[in-house]
Amino acid sequence: MKKEHIEINGRKIGPKYPPYIIAELSANHNGDINKALKTIEVAARCGADAIKIQTYTADTMTIDCDNSDFKIIDGLWRGYNLYQLYEKAHTPYEWHKQLFQKAKEVGITLFSTPFDDSAVELLESLDSPAYKVASFEITDLCLIERIAKTGKPMIISTGMANFIETQEAIDTARKNGCTQLVILHCISAYPAPYEQANLATINAISKQFNVISGLSDHTLGTIISVAAVTLGASVIEKHFILDRKDKGADSEFSIEPHELKKLVSDTKIAHQAIGIANYEQKPAEQENSKFRRSLYFVKNIKSGELITEQHVKRIRPGFGLAPKYYQQVIGSRATTDIDRGTAVARSLFSNK
Repeated sequence: MKKEHIEINGRKIGPKYPPYIIAELSANHNGDINKALKTIEVAARCGADAIKIQTYTADTMTIDCDNSDFKIIDGLWRGYNLYQLYEKAHTPYEWHKQLFQKAKEVGITLFSTPFDDSAVELLESLDSPAYKVASFEITDLCLIERIAKTGKPMIISTGMANFIETQEAIDTARKNGCTQLVILHCISAYPAPYEQANLATINAISKQFNVISGLSDHTLGTIISVAAVTLGASVIEKHFILDRKDKGADSEFSIEPHELKKLVSDTKIAHQAIGIANYEQKPAEQENSKFRRSLYFVKNIKSGELITEQHVKRIRPGFGLAPKYYQQVIGSRATTDIDRGTAVARSLFSNK
């Protein structure tokens, strides 16, 4: 049976609840702990539910090697080898305790993406309330197994993963004790093109894998995230930076504070707007019902007089019989004297 919701720090996450907004700090601290702390504060003020960091070192990600396999030849990070990129972008382990403390102080949930077992050990020592598995690590089933054994909620991004790889990751998580799982649709391009967002996958993930689903959004702006909520996303993850002018590894596809505020507000509105499928008149429509068309007598009529097309029109307002009864009225006889401008009612005519 599909779990209707999960909980992180008491916040319920699922289709019935407002979307859970994660501000991704990632490398946007640019090596400055004060900037990282400030970003946590601002994310909380903007209304994000959580802020997420990444826990790795260059040595836990790769090796320092200039072979062609390790060089980045295009994209935002061209010119670096992998070791140089991760050395520049990592969040030092010695910062972590202070970052978790700051999050508690300002009332925002902080958790992380670990990239190896040592990162999980560190985060467990800090009582991380949840874990994220990055798109590039979805095939590292050993890592997923280790995280699952913590018993904490797990969020997995699917970027680049095919159906079988996604299923393997989910199966590994569940077999090793993960009972609170969210799968995020993700396009691992930086930035991701709008036309390749394929948001229909969000609902497909939920149905095909029987999980809560969401979106890790690398497109520019916030419109794709808002659209994702209307298609069933319960979680939205978006890279966040104080100011894109600061530059950095992830700055080009990160949103600024005013955009994060808008994301929080707009996704809540989008979620409220989903509602349920029905054709009943809504409370907000009731006042305007009087402006629909209905049947009115437009000439004075004497009791017993034959009612013709000259006597009745389909006009606004809507206090008379519905227009669909027009033919029943024509050819009937008035049961009383009727003044021009009277709404047609059944008591005013007879077909006998």
